[in-house]
Amino acid sequence: MNDAFAPDTIVLIHGLWMTPRSWEKWVPYYEAKGYRVVTPTYPGFEIEVEALRENPDLIARLTVPEVVDHLASEIANLGKPPIIMGHSFGGTLTQLLVARGLGTAAVAINSAPTEGVRVSPPSQLRSFFPILTHPSTFHGAFGYTPEQFHYTFTNTLSREESDEVYTRYHIPAPGNWVWAYGLIANFKPGHQETWVDYSRDNRAPLLFIAGGADHIMPPSVNRSNADHYSKSEARTDFHEFPGRSHWTCGEPGWEAVADYALEWAEENATSSHLSEHA
Repeated sequence: MNDAFAPDTIVLIHGLWMTPRSWEKWVPYYEAKGYRVVTPTYPGFEIEVEALRENPDLIARLTVPEVVDHLASEIANLGKPPIIMGHSFGGTLTQLLVARGLGTAAVAINSAPTEGVRVSPPSQLRSFFPILTHPSTFHGAFGYTPEQFHYTFTNTLSREESDEVYTRYHIPAPGNWVWAYGLIANFKPGHQETWVDYSRDNRAPLLFIAGGADHIMPPSVNRSNADHYSKSEARTDFHEFPGRSHWTCGEPGWEAVADYALEWAEENATSSHLSEHA
């Protein structure tokens, strides 16, 4: 790769029910490898976890296009195209950013799907059940209970360990994102906010990483999402880590996931698609 485009920055994008705090182990880990690490958040999420829990109205009003525009602006101001990695809905956002021609390589970890991915395993439906059975969440912010969080995010941990994760990281999420973008989008006419051009050739290489024990975004969802890019000449890969939950970026052994993601990105980073966006 031309040195002018060789990535020196990694952008880590968090998902729903989380904030940049969820990357607190990855930041120093990648910094020790010589990278600048940036953890942009959603507009208005710059405050701490505890403050966001006290102000869920801020979360409820947020839209996907606002977040993508905000993240794209942050990335454009970095000075050099970065490696982009996103977890959960951060994986969806990563795909939307790649579709804009951003990044030299991208990794979607336990990714929520973009529009058109219709695989809905039973564990995913059970994870969303507390939201879908309460229509009021469409216009509000929804937070899991500790018990629901244990099933959805941290099922490979003990309940005690899960509760520690919940206390440290969990915040409510915009309920309408689950309703309108995650489910209803596939049944509305026309393209919705999470639509991407799967056939686009001129984009960064994209890796999907799935946790084999993930309840809310199981491997079948991530594999189907990756398969949607099959008509693109740009590289798209899939890798599954057996026995790992949705909390794969924080549960024991997270280093193996971080190493695989970075090594793949370093090996496949390209600047060939960047000339028109630079």
